Amino acid sequence: MSVAGFLAYSALAAARDQSRTAAAIATERDVLTALFGVRRQLGWAGSNVNQIAKALNSAADAPHFATTLADLRRAAQAVQRAADRITNRREDQAA
Repeated sequence: MSVAGFLAYSALAAARDQSRTAAAIATERDVLTALFGVRRQLGWAGSNVNQIAKALNSAADAPHFATTLADLRRAAQAVQRAADRITNRREDQAA
C-alpha cells in the first residue's frame, strides 16, 4: 500500500470509528510513523546488502556479512510482525 493510500485508508477508518479517543489515534499514528521510518531504514540497509553482494562477487572479503544479513532479516521480520498486529487490530475493530 502506498503512503498516500494508507493515509486515505486511515482517515476514512478514523472518521467511521467515533468510539476511539484522540489519545488512541495519536498513539497509533506515532507507532505507524515509527514503522514507516524503520521501513525506510531497512530499505537503505537492503541497498547496502546489494553493495556487499557486488563486492563479494568481485572476490572482496566481508567477514561479518552472514551475521549482518541475519540481523537485517530479524529486524525486517519484527517490523512486519508489528505492522501485521496493527493491521489485524484494525480489521478486528472494523468487523
